[in-house]
Amino acid sequence: MEALHPPLSAGESIIIGLVATVVAMLPLWWAPVEHLSTITHEAAHALLAVILGLTVTGIILRRNHDGATGVLGEGLRFVLVGIIGYLGPSLFGLGAARLISLGEPVAVLWMLVILLVLVLFLLGRSFGCFSVPIGIALVYLVLRYADAGAEVVAAYGVTWSLLLSGLRTAVAHGADAGDAHSLRRLTHLPRGLWSLLWLAGTVAALIVGGKLLVLG
Repeated sequence: MEALHPPLSAGESIIIGLVATVVAMLPLWWAPVEHLSTITHEAAHALLAVILGLTVTGIILRRNHDGATGVLGEGLRFVLVGIIGYLGPSLFGLGAARLISLGEPVAVLWMLVILLVLVLFLLGRSFGCFSVPIGIALVYLVLRYADAGAEVVAAYGVTWSLLLSGLRTAVAHGADAGDAHSLRRLTHLPRGLWSLLWLAGTVAALIVGGKLLVLG
């Protein structure tokens, strides 16, 4: 059976990827992508915490694209929650790339809506109370009024943006990342080790995800 929405050609996907790369290099255009990256970063903390049976007290999304997720717990589970954040955008991007390769790009947009709604319910008073509902509304408008071709392009754009933003953020924050400091206190392992782990993970996700988007 043929996919409902066949993936774009390799050339079309590469063009969208190049556009996403340009966006990631321009500060003004990068700002909303960075905020989406922060949302998925904090969502990864929260989702893994819930899966591991920990309590999430709330998510804060600040206007400067910083964020924080309150989690009650200790031990290995708490360490795993700390590790996952900087891999979050890349993992969501990798999952989205897989959906696209299976001919389900519209599912990527719906999953983004669901993710944003879940984050909305966990939000504390912060800039996220303004930005997350706007994000939900924008994605819904695409799903409601855009034609199939525009939905596919939007799904590719979101996916490339997540894969690229995960890598850019891991490189930019490096060993100075707040999560690296927290993990240093929890494990007594050097901050640089966690930075290298995130760098390796985001590079791998970009390679695998990019392959799925370009070659299917």
